[in-house]
Amino acid sequence: MKNYAQSDYALNKNAEGIVYPFADQTVEVTLESYLRENPDKTAADFAELKALSDEDYYETDRSGYRQTWKNISFDRLTEEELNTLCAPSAEQTVIEKSADEAAYAKRQSTAARALDKLTEVQRRRYLLHHAHGKSVREIAELEGAFFTSVHESLKSAEKKIKKIIAEG
Repeated sequence: MKNYAQSDYALNKNAEGIVYPFADQTVEVTLESYLRENPDKTAADFAELKALSDEDYYETDRSGYRQTWKNISFDRLTEEELNTLCAPSAEQTVIEKSADEAAYAKRQSTAARALDKLTEVQRRRYLLHHAHGKSVREIAELEGAFFTSVHESLKSAEKKIKKIIAEG
């Protein structure tokens, strides 16, 4: 077998048999060895396998090319672009997670404080509307109240909540 320095596709395409490259060696299955191992098969069966093998290697070669032609040198990237491509360090991940948890705890505290500032009616209506997805009309029917009073109550609650969130 020739020692091809090209791709696996070229190696397989230019060989008479079907080539299987491994990490430590390359094996070529010839027509003779194929027929000897598979007495019920014919040369046409081998030719069909060879064609499939060539097609598979070709597709693999093309997909590799389609991906790698887009590659660019790291030297051409700005520091900002490099930072977006690199995975964060374990330390950075822990710091960000801690910051996220602290921000989440602060949001929870602010939300609880905001809900505490609402009247009981406002809190109930606000939670029915925003947490349970009830419409203003559904809340009015549940409570036996007027649509406009439920609507005004929700507007007042939202105004209070926005003010508390703005204060931080």
